Amino acid sequence: MGKFVTKKEFLQIKKDLRAEQKKIVLCHGVFDLVHPGHILHFEQAKAMGDVLVVSITSEKYVRKGPGRPYFDDETRVKFLEAIQYIDYVMLSEGFTVDDIVEIVEPDIYVKGEEYKESYHDITGAITGEQKLVEKHGGRIAFTYGQKYSSTKLINNALRGLPSEVKSYISDFTQKYSMDDIRSYAEKIGTMKVLVIGEMIIDKYTYCFIQGVLNKDRVYSARMQKSECYWGGALATARHIAGFVKNVSFLSIGGNNTEILERAKDELSGELALDLIYSENFPILEKQYFLTKNEKRDEYRKIFAVNNLPEIPEYGVEERQNLLHRVKAVLQDYDMVVACDYGYGLFDRNIIEYLEKEAKCLAVKCFTDSSNIKPNLITKYQKLNYFLLDSAELHIIYTDYYETEKEKLQKLCKRLNAAGWVTRGSNGAYGIEQKGICECPAFTLVVQDTMGAENAFLAAACLYAAVGAPIEIGTFIGNVAGALSANVVGNSKPINKIDVLRFASTLLNI
Repeated sequence: MGKFVTKKEFLQIKKDLRAEQKKIVLCHGVFDLVHPGHILHFEQAKAMGDVLVVSITSEKYVRKGPGRPYFDDETRVKFLEAIQYIDYVMLSEGFTVDDIVEIVEPDIYVKGEEYKESYHDITGAITGEQKLVEKHGGRIAFTYGQKYSSTKLINNALRGLPSEVKSYISDFTQKYSMDDIRSYAEKIGTMKVLVIGEMIIDKYTYCFIQGVLNKDRVYSARMQKSECYWGGALATARHIAGFVKNVSFLSIGGNNTEILERAKDELSGELALDLIYSENFPILEKQYFLTKNEKRDEYRKIFAVNNLPEIPEYGVEERQNLLHRVKAVLQDYDMVVACDYGYGLFDRNIIEYLEKEAKCLAVKCFTDSSNIKPNLITKYQKLNYFLLDSAELHIIYTDYYETEKEKLQKLCKRLNAAGWVTRGSNGAYGIEQKGICECPAFTLVVQDTMGAENAFLAAACLYAAVGAPIEIGTFIGNVAGALSANVVGNSKPINKIDVLRFASTLLNI
């Protein structure tokens, strides 16, 4: 029977085991649902040595998508403690197993046979794990036998996926596989992408609602803390940088040199920044006051303010400088992603040049209450891909009796481009000239939907740009959106590994 021990406790245990010349074997994984395949794996691993240590990834570091792991740390530990082949159970506090290997220093590190070919390891971590084990004098070994899948069992037997998602995935996997999705991801990695758009700072002020003022009937709240995140088009650029090594962000940054320099310092490892200084225009800031729903780990915005000028408009000189820089570098990039927030960055000269000269152009026009007038995608005449949400589509086409699909078909024909409409908890539509595909939302449990549309845009347009069918772009966009909806604001961008891991989880039915 296994016994749970901390890292500190195992250091003393290890001394005793080494003194007795015991051979230590280590297995590691999520082990979300223990099944017969795991038992065979542990049995074979124990036979390779004297003491078997099994470590699990702590739930906050599991990268299989929203709702995973299905079971919490305490439950998974209890599963493993009950297995006779296991001597010690440990908890890994990290995205890799490195912290456990450093403490345990196993003689043998055991993985399942599916990891023998490194291509099947989505995270790409197995090579690094092997080197670290060998550095500490150990070796890697593999077990063999009948394979099962915790993810598949959870998706089906434990209803880990809603019925409409399972039905969609069943149809999707008749045409596309995880290998298809990974192969397109590899192609994306070689692209050069230019993102152009407004740089916005999202300031989140977290509050505790105390009640309502008696006289004015407004919220009374106690401020807890404030945090600032890189938002706007810069958020989309960071999402793209999670897939592509060569990403540049071009914008008129504003008149605060301290913030512009901080952005370059903090983000230089992710992407290249080209920020034009503006003497008169401020760095755009949107401040949100929000409170947390403790029961559902979800945030609700209660108020928002911004520092936009009464009539947002960048100066003529700054816009000329922006156009000059676009002309100087545009041909170096395989794709341009234009994130147009409607504050004057994209004038007619910029739009016409991008439409004429960009090798591939994807556009998202954002419309919200801060726009002086609706910022409609129809101001563009020639592009390859577009993204908008349901509300923005209904602003363009106001006929009450037209369905959303009929409006989307009209827009597709008008723009002569492929694209997507995000529909919140209803998922998304993807469209091209051949027709419309529909994809459900992959999670209804969210923390904050602020960055979901930026993430959808980044993933979907990248896949489309390397030739992926619209169905795959729509699927992967929803995967990215679901991941981002479980991150507060734009505090953390998505990345290729997390997207592929969640996609793999979904497709395993």
